[in-house]
Formats: sequence, structure tokens, C-alpha cells
Amino acid sequence: MLKVGVLASGRGTNLQSIINGIEAGEVPAEIKVVISDREEAKALERAENYGIDAVYVNPQQYDTTKDFEQALLNVLAEYKVELVAMAGFMRLLSSYFIGHYRNQIMNIHPSLLPAFKGLHAQQQALDYGVKVSGCTVHFVDEGVDTGPIIKQKAVEVKSDDTEKSLAKRILNYEHQILPEVIELISKKKVVLKKDNTVRIKE
Repeated sequence: MLKVGVLASGRGTNLQSIINGIEAGEVPAEIKVVISDREEAKALERAENYGIDAVYVNPQQYDTTKDFEQALLNVLAEYKVELVAMAGFMRLLSSYFIGHYRNQIMNIHPSLLPAFKGLHAQQQALDYGVKVSGCTVHFVDEGVDTGPIIKQKAVEVKSDDTEKSLAKRILNYEHQILPEVIELISKKKVVLKKDNTVRIKE
């Protein structure tokens, strides 16, 4: 059974989608721990409601980013985590952290990467006038939303969309593809090729 650690900073709706997939027997994985950098994050409460260990790591207690990330790594090591899922974790991870879990960290982003990286991707899409946006699950590397793409889902942009309405529709698809990717990884169907692209085995 794939051991998953989830990093989350907010409401934890993407975390909930993973939990739902596991509970339904669709995702052969186990969430060992949920870690947040915000004490009041609803994600921690969600975890506890399902009997999942929830850990708050206070970034203010550490003098450097490296020290904070080491604290995160210590928790992940304690739970023998094999895959780190970023589900609304609002901090960039440094090469120090990434080096410990190379090609074992995944993130979900509300655009069709490589378009509209970084914050406010939905507003970026609206500002650019694109007719299709979506969401992407990708491996995390040292860049901002630049890692190898694992799975994407397209979402039509409507003429009367606001950032909020587009974000809400995209989020529905995030909830679909995030557990799907964890299922694929747990079944060893995700292959990272030498050219840094991902192939999904049939």
C-alpha cells in the first residue's frame, strides 16, 4: 500500500478528494499524515475527522527555510512516506526538500501548464482571454509549476466567467484527477522518461 503524506495550507478540499477515493476503494493508498504550515487550516480538522494523524509545523519557530523544511522532512520520515502530495500547500519547496523526495512530490495547479504558472492562474487565464483552461497534476521540481506533467483536464472558459466561478469549475476537476494520479502511481503506471516527460502505462 502506497504511503502518502499530504501537505496542505487551507480548506483541504483536494485532501478530501483523496480521502474519498481511498474510502471508495478506488485508490490503493494510505494517507499516513497530513501536515500544515497553518494551525487553523481546515485540512488538519478534516484529517482528524478520518482518524488520520494531523501535524502543524509552525514556520515561525525556525530561523531558516531549510530548518523548517527539515522539520517537515522529519515528520514524513517518521511516517515512512513514499509520496508527498501537495494539496493547496502555499509554500514553494526548496531544492533541499525536493532533493529528499526527487520525483516523489506531486502538486495540482489550476491551469493547463505550462500556461499560467504561479498565483492567480484563473485570473491570468481570464486576462489572456483563453477559451479553455483547466488543471494539471505534475511532479514538483525546483521551478514554479515547471515539473513533468502527469495528467491534465481541460475546462471551458465561459464569456461571463469571473476568477471565482472559473476557479470553482476547475476545482471540481482537480478533485477528479488528483486521486486518479495517486491511483496510477500506486499501481506503478506512471513512468518518468529520460527526457523529463511522463508516460502512463496502459
